[in-house]
Amino acid sequence: MAKSPRPNRTLDRDLGSRRMLQKANVAIRQPVVAPALAGTFIFLSGLIASFAFGYGSNGLIIAAAAAIGAYMALNIGANDVANNVGPAVGSSALSMGGALIMAAIFESAGAMLAGGDVVSTISKGIIDPSYVSDPKVFVWVMLAALMASAVWVNLATWVGAPVSTTHSVVGGVMGAGIAAAGLVAVNWPKMSQIAASWVISPFLGGVIAALFLWFIKSRISDQEDKITAAQRWVPVLIAIMAGAFSAYLAVKGLKKIIKIDLQTALLIGAVASAATYFITKPLILRQSMGKENTKETVRGLFVIPLIFAAALLSFAHGANDVANAVGPLAAIVHTVDLGEVASKVSIPIWVMAVGAFGLSLGLLLFGPKMIRLVGESITKLNPLRAYCVALSAAITVIIASWLGLPVSSTHIAVGAVFGVGFFREAHWRYGANKSDVQEVVATEAAKAQKKKRKHRKLVRRSHFLTIIAAWLITVPAAGILSAVIFVVLNTYAG
Repeated sequence: MAKSPRPNRTLDRDLGSRRMLQKANVAIRQPVVAPALAGTFIFLSGLIASFAFGYGSNGLIIAAAAAIGAYMALNIGANDVANNVGPAVGSSALSMGGALIMAAIFESAGAMLAGGDVVSTISKGIIDPSYVSDPKVFVWVMLAALMASAVWVNLATWVGAPVSTTHSVVGGVMGAGIAAAGLVAVNWPKMSQIAASWVISPFLGGVIAALFLWFIKSRISDQEDKITAAQRWVPVLIAIMAGAFSAYLAVKGLKKIIKIDLQTALLIGAVASAATYFITKPLILRQSMGKENTKETVRGLFVIPLIFAAALLSFAHGANDVANAVGPLAAIVHTVDLGEVASKVSIPIWVMAVGAFGLSLGLLLFGPKMIRLVGESITKLNPLRAYCVALSAAITVIIASWLGLPVSSTHIAVGAVFGVGFFREAHWRYGANKSDVQEVVATEAAKAQKKKRKHRKLVRRSHFLTIIAAWLITVPAAGILSAVIFVVLNTYAG
């Protein structure tokens, strides 16, 4: 007698179909959630500003500027913050969730506690203020620059290119300034310095990172007794990191709390370096005692210092780069409220809050894409290599400050990642492992192995070309877009 079909088979099939529909619905809605939350933040920023300043023409301008400033802050969080935590995630020192939470906390803390309370209204002296002294024209210049730089950074994030938000703002101010007053308004020597930094920043960052990686490999990783070498040199490297970051934060991250010159910052760094050495030496000795004599053990000694480096980079970035989002906004608020153009303005606390919260929200909603790109897609990183990237970023900024060069933290960090990757290629082909393939080979298999080693690429060239192209066109692209926006605003909203 044939068995009757299970009575709940149809029900199981229906429930399975329902579950599939639910999964499909979630998959459809998920890409919409982040933009919806970002849009809500932008809308609320403008709404709160309109409540505070009223619904007259001036209040509406400030509300629009607050919304655009919030949009810019979101994009800085999505694009720029990846440079600070990307290497730590790519090396598995931090999980993606841990990196997002840590960076959001330290970015916000840096912005609120140490973000500059006075900013230049004409970004970094690009435009002569006398050419845009009319308050109405000045407001349109700042609004156009803010909108253009935000759109450009958003586009760069979408195509997967980490770009300098500082250069985006500079390009926006330059383009709107030219549209308002002509080429004569631009400080071209200053623009030449910024153009030079496109080459200097990544090259210097890459060279310093590669030199540290070479030092670690030659003095620790490739030594026969790796544990003894690590006990000797790792405390020195951590001390260098502590000194570099102390000086870095003193120069770049504590402007609001106290003004420190470079010489004093270097002295602070030297004291911090010495103290860190004596503190960490017994800790490293205890941590490495009894461990296997392997490269994996050496890499493990850099995990905790790397996490501290990522946190400190995030704090300094929040303190320094929040002005890219809120500087033009503060200038607009000051000009509209008081009816005058000032060369420097104070940033109101609510404006700083928009920038700080926007950085964190942009990072949490859109940051993972750029974090994976910087940390995983360019070249393979481990804690040792990622440590060299973080250390290079701090040291390069100090050197650039000493030389008076305007550099981009984005260019430095990404250049350091490329430097580490290209060093790995060179080391693979010509370095310590060269003895694995004999100079004189007798078999075709050995020849093929040598050829494979010679042509193996450890840096993705497609990302390299995309990022370099994005860097080169950032200022002109933001400038052209800003000029168009200024003309529209000045024609139809003036």
